[in-house]
Amino acid sequence: MPLDGLFTHAIVHEFNRLIVGGRITKVHQPYPNEIVLVVRNNGTNYPVLLSAHPTYARAQITHIPYENPQTAPNFVMFLRRYLEGSKLQKVEQIDNDRIINFYVNARDELGDIQEIRLTLEMMGRHSNLFLVRENDSRILELIKHVPADQNRVRSLIPGATYVLPPAQNLLNPFISDLSALAPMILDTPSEDWPKMIQSTYQGFSRDSAISLAEAIKQAGDPLNHAQEWLSHFESTQPTLFISDKGALSFSAFNWIQAHSSAQHFDTLGDLLDAYYIGKAERERVNQQAGSLVRVVKNELKKNKTKRKKLLATLNDAENADDLKVMGDLLITYPHLAQKGMTNVAIENYYDNNNLLTIPLDPKLNGLKNAERYFTKYRKLRTAVDFVNEQLTITDAEINYFDNIIAQLEVASPKDVEDIRLELTTGGYIRANKKNKQKPKVSKPDKFLSSDGTLIEVGKNNLQNERLSLKQADRRDIWLHVQKIPGSHVIIHDAKPSDETLIEAAKLAAYYSKARESANVPVDYLPAGKLRKPNGSKPGFVIFEGQQTLYVTPDASLISKLKTK
Repeated sequence: MPLDGLFTHAIVHEFNRLIVGGRITKVHQPYPNEIVLVVRNNGTNYPVLLSAHPTYARAQITHIPYENPQTAPNFVMFLRRYLEGSKLQKVEQIDNDRIINFYVNARDELGDIQEIRLTLEMMGRHSNLFLVRENDSRILELIKHVPADQNRVRSLIPGATYVLPPAQNLLNPFISDLSALAPMILDTPSEDWPKMIQSTYQGFSRDSAISLAEAIKQAGDPLNHAQEWLSHFESTQPTLFISDKGALSFSAFNWIQAHSSAQHFDTLGDLLDAYYIGKAERERVNQQAGSLVRVVKNELKKNKTKRKKLLATLNDAENADDLKVMGDLLITYPHLAQKGMTNVAIENYYDNNNLLTIPLDPKLNGLKNAERYFTKYRKLRTAVDFVNEQLTITDAEINYFDNIIAQLEVASPKDVEDIRLELTTGGYIRANKKNKQKPKVSKPDKFLSSDGTLIEVGKNNLQNERLSLKQADRRDIWLHVQKIPGSHVIIHDAKPSDETLIEAAKLAAYYSKARESANVPVDYLPAGKLRKPNGSKPGFVIFEGQQTLYVTPDASLISKLKTK
């Protein structure tokens, strides 16, 4: 189901159970349209994600790790002023709509207590997050400023009065009498029930309406069964459905879902983490890495073009001896080549006196044309060593940028800044002189194998280099896909079990360019045998004496072994 009003009702119920009464200890804005409130309640920290993303707007308790930007955005600085240290008084849903209010009591500049409301509207591209003063509904700040010419219905700027979006004038199923369903069910064909439900009651997505219609069809007492169906949104069984074709969907409880397998979770937050971890993370990476992808693709294109030219020069160099022969023949028989001629046929004494047609520059005589051919010959012979050297450098650059592309495909948002730092250090991106803070390299992803052994995976070259050459014990086992761009993987054990070794190899295959392949070769050996050549790119190592495993990447293994 989409995140509709019914699912929002369930989320608010979970918030009231887990975080209401807690204190907001930290406020972060790791991504442009998303805020994370860390709420401490009953000795536990709950990271609450409030997303106004145009595609993935939602509210949930999340355990997906995030990396904060080095410079805090203005909006989060404003929120910290009002929210940090405040107690979360209550969480409410507006009717059965996708709007949630979070209420706190905060102190103003004079020290007086004022009620502050954080309002999240989850409405596709119109999603927004507001900080509102409750006594006069004044908008103190909002995550997306919307000019008046883009929204004529209400004012979405700081200082304006907060007004709810236009009402749908539908019934709230949680407080309305469901008896209105009875005559409609009797008078309407069953195939039209979902549409009827959506046009009567607020907060029903198409999937939710179909599920309720199916439940009513199978019930002896439709009205009681409809009420029982609604009660599941307060007594939840968070369920992720996986269709026969691999498509994911979710619901607050295990309703009828044809041709799908079901996976259950302890909380709605855990369910949404499992559903969104691929989709939302990919979108975040695309947003952050757009400029990096353009830089890398331009560098790849430039180096591939250069490689073609170098190969063409080498091909010409292979024919350099032909130029020398033409020069020798012209200097032997200069009288045969006169000015104004475009070519001349001369007996080639290097080839049984067969006639050889030699192109000429009509502006030059025979001797000058001979000199021209000798000059070309010497240049090409001299260029061979230089061209071979340049070809080696160019091939290394192409491999390097292919590796960066592969890393961006599996990167999480926290990895993008490491890649940006690496490209900046390498001179491919201009450094931001205004930012004087020393950049930090993020930590590798951590996994626990089935027997509890720690496995770390570097997701970019800076992480790879630090993990493999600085942090790993020389007896730890290092893994990498064979001859394909990918992550460095370290098993923090000198003698891991076969099961751990295979799991680590599958992680190495998954976090590589071969993630969609089967039977992927993965090399492994003790980390102490790795060597870094002088002047090589970050993360580049050489080794010998490795052993090889063949494994097939397994996406389900990632969520199974990932540590929180």
